[in-house]
Amino acid sequence: MGIIKEQNIIISNPETRDFLADAFYPENGNRLPLVIFVHGYKGYKDWGAWNLMAEKFAEAGFFFVKFNFSHNGTTVTDPLHFGDLEAFGNNNYSKELSDLGAVIDHFAADNKIDTDKIILIGHSRGGGISIVKTHEDERIHGLVTLASVDTLDRFPKGEAFENWKKEGVYFVVNGRTKQEMPHYYQFYEDYENDMHRFDVERATEMAKAHFLIIHGTQDESVPAKNAEHLHLLHPNSELFLVEGADHTFGTREPWESVQLPENLAKVTGKCIGFLRERM
Repeated sequence: MGIIKEQNIIISNPETRDFLADAFYPENGNRLPLVIFVHGYKGYKDWGAWNLMAEKFAEAGFFFVKFNFSHNGTTVTDPLHFGDLEAFGNNNYSKELSDLGAVIDHFAADNKIDTDKIILIGHSRGGGISIVKTHEDERIHGLVTLASVDTLDRFPKGEAFENWKKEGVYFVVNGRTKQEMPHYYQFYEDYENDMHRFDVERATEMAKAHFLIIHGTQDESVPAKNAEHLHLLHPNSELFLVEGADHTFGTREPWESVQLPENLAKVTGKCIGFLRERM
Protein backbone atom coordinates (compact mmCIF):
# COMPACT_ATOMS: atom_id res chain seq x y z
CA MET A 1 0.00 0.00 0.00
CA GLY A 2 1.45 3.34 -1.07
CA ILE A 3 1.59 6.48 1.03
CA ILE A 4 0.61 9.79 -0.54
CA LYS A 5 2.40 12.91 0.71
CA GLU A 6 0.93 16.28 -0.17
CA GLN A 7 3.25 18.90 1.25
CA ASN A 8 3.01 22.70 1.54
CA ILE A 9 -0.70 22.92 0.82
CA ILE A 10 -1.79 26.55 1.17
CA ILE A 11 -4.57 27.07 3.71
CA SER A 12 -6.33 30.44 3.56
CA ASN A 13 -7.69 31.98 6.74
CA PRO A 14 -9.27 35.42 6.25
CA GLU A 15 -9.03 36.05 10.01
CA THR A 16 -5.23 35.66 9.99
CA ARG A 17 -3.25 34.98 6.80
CA ASP A 18 -2.28 32.11 4.50
CA PHE A 19 -0.23 29.27 5.97
CA LEU A 20 0.96 25.79 4.98
CA ALA A 21 -0.14 22.25 5.79
CA ASP A 22 1.00 18.72 4.88
CA ALA A 23 -1.16 15.63 4.44
CA PHE A 24 0.14 12.04 4.64
CA TYR A 25 -2.33 9.22 3.94
CA PRO A 26 -2.59 5.69 2.53
CA GLU A 27 -3.68 5.15 -1.05
CA ASN A 28 -6.47 2.70 -0.25
CA GLY A 29 -9.70 4.42 -1.30
CA ASN A 30 -11.27 4.18 2.16
CA ARG A 31 -12.69 7.02 4.23
CA LEU A 32 -9.99 7.66 6.81
CA PRO A 33 -9.80 9.02 10.36
CA LEU A 34 -8.38 12.56 10.27
CA VAL A 35 -5.49 13.24 12.66
CA ILE A 36 -4.32 16.86 12.94
CA PHE A 37 -0.99 17.52 14.64
CA VAL A 38 -0.70 20.89 16.43
CA HIS A 39 2.84 22.14 17.01
CA GLY A 40 3.94 24.10 20.05
CA TYR A 41 5.82 27.29 20.94
CA LYS A 42 8.71 27.97 18.54
CA GLY A 43 7.61 24.86 16.64
CA TYR A 44 6.72 24.24 13.00
CA LYS A 45 5.39 21.38 10.92
CA ASP A 46 8.74 20.21 9.50
CA TRP A 47 10.64 20.28 12.80
CA GLY A 48 12.66 17.27 13.89
CA ALA A 49 11.14 13.86 13.20
CA TRP A 50 7.52 14.97 12.69
CA ASN A 51 7.65 13.81 9.04
CA LEU A 52 8.62 10.30 10.15
CA MET A 53 5.81 10.31 12.69
CA ALA A 54 3.39 11.38 9.93
CA GLU A 55 4.49 8.44 7.79
CA LYS A 56 3.85 5.97 10.64
CA PHE A 57 0.30 7.27 11.10
CA ALA A 58 -0.37 7.07 7.36
CA GLU A 59 0.96 3.51 7.23
CA ALA A 60 -1.43 2.67 10.08
CA GLY A 61 -4.44 3.89 8.07
CA PHE A 62 -4.84 7.51 9.20
CA PHE A 63 -5.07 10.73 7.20
CA PHE A 64 -2.39 12.68 9.07
CA VAL A 65 -2.15 16.48 8.78
CA LYS A 66 0.43 18.83 10.24
CA PHE A 67 0.56 22.56 9.68
CA ASN A 68 2.28 25.83 10.53
CA PHE A 69 0.31 28.35 12.54
CA SER A 70 -0.05 31.49 10.43
CA HIS A 71 1.96 33.58 12.90
CA ASN A 72 4.59 31.06 14.04
CA GLY A 73 7.33 33.05 12.30
CA THR A 74 7.63 30.95 9.15
CA THR A 75 6.20 32.01 5.80
CA VAL A 76 4.43 30.38 2.87
CA THR A 77 7.59 30.82 0.78
CA ASP A 78 10.00 29.66 3.50
CA PRO A 79 8.43 27.15 5.90
CA LEU A 80 11.76 25.98 7.36
CA HIS A 81 13.03 29.19 8.94
CA PHE A 82 11.75 31.92 11.25
CA GLY A 83 11.92 34.56 8.55
CA ASP A 84 9.04 36.72 9.81
CA LEU A 85 9.73 37.64 13.43
CA GLU A 86 7.20 40.47 13.20
CA ALA A 87 4.47 37.87 12.62
CA PHE A 88 5.85 35.77 15.48
CA GLY A 89 5.59 38.77 17.80
CA ASN A 90 2.00 39.34 16.76
CA ASN A 91 0.87 35.77 17.37
CA ASN A 92 -1.76 35.04 20.03
CA TYR A 93 -4.10 32.28 21.15
CA SER A 94 -7.09 33.66 19.23
CA LYS A 95 -5.13 33.42 15.98
CA GLU A 96 -3.96 29.89 16.75
CA LEU A 97 -7.50 28.68 17.49
CA SER A 98 -8.74 30.36 14.32
CA ASP A 99 -6.00 28.67 12.26
CA LEU A 100 -6.78 25.28 13.77
CA GLY A 101 -10.43 25.77 12.89
CA ALA A 102 -9.46 26.59 9.31
CA VAL A 103 -7.42 23.38 9.10
CA ILE A 104 -10.32 21.29 10.39
CA ASP A 105 -12.70 22.98 7.92
CA HIS A 106 -10.34 22.41 4.98
CA PHE A 107 -9.65 18.72 5.52
CA ALA A 108 -13.05 17.71 6.90
CA ALA A 109 -14.46 18.73 3.50
CA ASP A 110 -12.26 16.13 1.75
CA ASN A 111 -14.27 13.08 0.66
CA LYS A 112 -11.44 10.82 1.84
CA ILE A 113 -12.18 11.79 5.47
CA ASP A 114 -14.45 9.97 7.92
CA THR A 115 -15.87 13.03 9.66
CA ASP A 116 -16.99 10.89 12.61
CA LYS A 117 -13.31 10.33 13.41
CA ILE A 118 -11.52 13.67 13.78
CA ILE A 119 -8.60 13.68 16.20
CA LEU A 120 -6.23 16.37 17.48
CA ILE A 121 -2.68 15.64 18.66
CA GLY A 122 -1.16 18.69 20.38
CA HIS A 123 2.47 19.05 21.46
CA SER A 124 3.48 21.36 24.34
CA ARG A 125 1.59 24.66 23.99
CA GLY A 126 -0.20 23.05 21.06
CA GLY A 127 -1.62 20.62 23.60
CA GLY A 128 -3.28 23.46 25.49
CA ILE A 129 -4.66 24.88 22.24
CA SER A 130 -5.94 21.42 21.26
CA ILE A 131 -7.72 20.96 24.61
CA VAL A 132 -9.51 24.31 24.23
CA LYS A 133 -10.45 23.53 20.62
CA THR A 134 -11.76 20.07 21.55
CA HIS A 135 -14.07 21.63 24.12
CA GLU A 136 -15.26 24.24 21.60
CA ASP A 137 -15.70 22.08 18.50
CA GLU A 138 -18.05 19.09 18.70
CA ARG A 139 -16.58 17.67 15.47
CA ILE A 140 -13.50 16.53 17.43
CA HIS A 141 -13.86 12.97 18.71
CA GLY A 142 -10.33 12.15 19.84
CA LEU A 143 -7.64 14.14 21.68
CA VAL A 144 -4.01 13.26 22.39
CA THR A 145 -1.65 15.60 24.22
CA LEU A 146 2.13 15.21 24.02
CA ALA A 147 4.09 17.01 26.75
CA SER A 148 1.19 19.45 27.08
CA VAL A 149 0.93 22.49 29.30
CA ASP A 150 -1.96 22.56 31.78
CA THR A 151 -2.48 26.33 31.46
CA LEU A 152 -2.06 28.96 28.75
CA ASP A 153 -1.17 31.57 31.37
CA ARG A 154 2.55 31.24 30.67
CA PHE A 155 3.48 34.91 30.65
CA PRO A 156 6.22 36.79 32.51
CA LYS A 157 5.44 37.55 36.14
CA GLY A 158 6.26 40.37 38.56
CA GLU A 159 8.79 42.96 37.44
CA ALA A 160 9.31 41.22 34.10
CA PHE A 161 5.59 41.54 33.36
CA GLU A 162 5.58 45.24 34.32
CA ASN A 163 8.53 45.86 32.01
CA TRP A 164 6.74 44.04 29.20
CA LYS A 165 3.66 46.18 29.70
CA LYS A 166 5.75 49.34 29.75
CA GLU A 167 8.03 48.52 26.82
CA GLY A 168 5.40 46.75 24.73
CA VAL A 169 7.73 43.88 23.81
CA TYR A 170 10.07 41.33 25.33
CA PHE A 171 12.50 39.01 23.58
CA VAL A 172 13.33 35.33 23.96
CA VAL A 173 16.51 33.94 22.41
CA ASN A 174 15.94 30.87 20.27
CA GLY A 175 18.57 28.43 21.49
CA ARG A 176 18.90 26.73 18.10
CA THR A 177 18.84 29.69 15.70
CA LYS A 178 20.14 32.35 18.17
CA GLN A 179 17.43 34.74 16.96
CA GLU A 180 15.91 37.20 19.42
CA MET A 181 12.22 36.44 19.03
CA PRO A 182 9.80 39.25 19.97
CA HIS A 183 6.62 38.92 21.99
CA TYR A 184 4.41 41.99 21.77
CA TYR A 185 2.15 42.93 24.66
CA GLN A 186 -0.92 42.34 22.47
CA PHE A 187 -0.42 38.64 23.22
CA TYR A 188 -1.32 39.17 26.87
CA GLU A 189 -4.12 41.60 26.00
CA ASP A 190 -5.68 38.96 23.74
CA TYR A 191 -5.46 36.44 26.59
CA GLU A 192 -6.86 38.86 29.17
CA ASN A 193 -9.79 39.78 26.91
CA ASP A 194 -10.92 36.15 26.67
CA MET A 195 -9.50 34.38 29.73
CA HIS A 196 -12.58 32.21 30.17
CA ARG A 197 -12.18 30.82 26.66
CA PHE A 198 -8.49 30.09 27.19
CA ASP A 199 -9.00 28.30 30.51
CA VAL A 200 -7.34 24.93 29.85
CA GLU A 201 -8.44 23.48 33.20
CA ARG A 202 -12.11 24.22 32.47
CA ALA A 203 -11.82 22.94 28.90
CA THR A 204 -10.17 19.73 30.14
CA GLU A 205 -12.98 19.05 32.58
CA MET A 206 -15.63 19.62 29.92
CA ALA A 207 -14.01 17.97 26.87
CA LYS A 208 -16.13 15.14 25.47
CA ALA A 209 -13.53 13.38 23.30
CA HIS A 210 -11.60 10.18 23.97
CA PHE A 211 -8.49 11.60 25.67
CA LEU A 212 -4.92 10.25 25.90
CA ILE A 213 -2.32 12.23 27.90
CA ILE A 214 1.34 11.44 27.13
CA HIS A 215 4.33 12.98 28.90
CA GLY A 216 8.00 12.22 29.48
CA THR A 217 9.19 11.86 33.08
CA GLN A 218 12.35 13.86 32.29
CA ASP A 219 10.65 16.74 30.46
CA GLU A 220 12.90 19.75 30.98
CA SER A 221 10.41 22.31 29.61
CA VAL A 222 6.99 21.25 30.89
CA PRO A 223 7.14 19.07 34.04
CA ALA A 224 5.19 15.80 34.06
CA LYS A 225 3.02 17.16 36.88
CA ASN A 226 1.18 19.07 34.13
CA ALA A 227 0.05 15.72 32.67
CA GLU A 228 -0.94 14.39 36.09
CA HIS A 229 -3.00 17.53 36.66
CA LEU A 230 -4.82 17.13 33.33
CA HIS A 231 -5.55 13.51 34.19
CA LEU A 232 -7.04 14.51 37.55
CA LEU A 233 -9.25 17.08 35.81
CA HIS A 234 -10.49 14.49 33.30
CA PRO A 235 -10.59 11.11 35.11
CA ASN A 236 -11.85 9.28 32.01
CA SER A 237 -8.61 10.13 30.24
CA GLU A 238 -5.69 7.71 29.95
CA LEU A 239 -2.32 8.84 31.31
CA PHE A 240 0.82 7.39 29.68
CA LEU A 241 4.13 8.47 31.19
CA VAL A 242 7.27 7.68 29.17
CA GLU A 243 10.09 6.89 31.57
CA GLY A 244 13.18 9.00 30.92
CA ALA A 245 11.69 10.87 27.95
CA ASP A 246 12.38 14.58 27.42
CA HIS A 247 10.09 17.31 26.06
CA THR A 248 10.42 16.21 22.41
CA PHE A 249 10.66 12.45 23.09
CA GLY A 250 14.21 12.23 21.80
CA THR A 251 13.88 14.13 18.54
CA ARG A 252 15.99 17.14 17.59
CA GLU A 253 16.23 19.64 14.72
CA PRO A 254 17.67 18.70 12.33
CA TRP A 255 16.76 15.00 12.58
CA GLU A 256 18.94 13.13 10.08
CA SER A 257 18.11 9.51 10.88
CA VAL A 258 15.55 7.61 8.79
CA GLN A 259 14.24 6.06 12.02
CA LEU A 260 12.14 7.63 14.76
CA PRO A 261 13.96 8.11 18.06
CA GLU A 262 13.11 5.31 20.48
CA ASN A 263 10.82 7.33 22.73
CA LEU A 264 8.94 9.02 19.90
CA ALA A 265 8.46 5.60 18.28
CA LYS A 266 6.99 4.38 21.57
CA VAL A 267 4.69 7.42 21.72
CA THR A 268 3.59 7.00 18.11
CA GLY A 269 2.76 3.34 18.67
CA LYS A 270 0.79 4.19 21.80
CA CYS A 271 -1.21 6.87 19.96
CA ILE A 272 -2.06 4.53 17.07
CA GLY A 273 -3.10 1.74 19.42
CA PHE A 274 -5.26 4.06 21.53
CA LEU A 275 -7.03 5.57 18.52
CA ARG A 276 -7.65 2.22 16.87
CA GLU A 277 -9.19 0.91 20.08
CA ARG A 278 -11.32 3.95 20.92
CA MET A 279 -12.34 5.44 17.59
